[in-house]
Amino acid sequence: MRVVHPTPDYPQLLRGADLRVTRPRVAVLGAVHAHPHADTESIIGAVRADLPEVSHQAVYDSLRTLAAAGLVRRIQPAGSVARYEARIGDNHHHLVCRSCGTVVDVDCAVGEAPCLTASDDHGFTIDEAEVVFWGLCPACSPTRS
Repeated sequence: MRVVHPTPDYPQLLRGADLRVTRPRVAVLGAVHAHPHADTESIIGAVRADLPEVSHQAVYDSLRTLAAAGLVRRIQPAGSVARYEARIGDNHHHLVCRSCGTVVDVDCAVGEAPCLTASDDHGFTIDEAEVVFWGLCPACSPTRS
């Protein structure tokens, strides 16, 4: 059975973050929700499908504003361009294919969250940990015999 998630109310999400509702922000937020782990160029393409006149700068500015407001998460695995996702607030991690660059979500450790326990916190109050797992996706893995 396929699980259908309701489409978020993007204008309400913006208002809830004390942001002005603009067409570019709504379109960018929708594109990030529709295309998890998309890079900026992919988001620009998705936004321009609905708003052909939107500028690169408007998309960049919207992404920066949405990330600063905590409505989207910016990730940048080593050697990769920045990517954006709408899954926020749960301290999940990522698995990246070394060959094709596919990025998928990986939930944090089950039970206690040892990924938030540093061996030495140096006086910091830790609220998030970023772990990136690297490997080959099924499409890029050599056939096993």
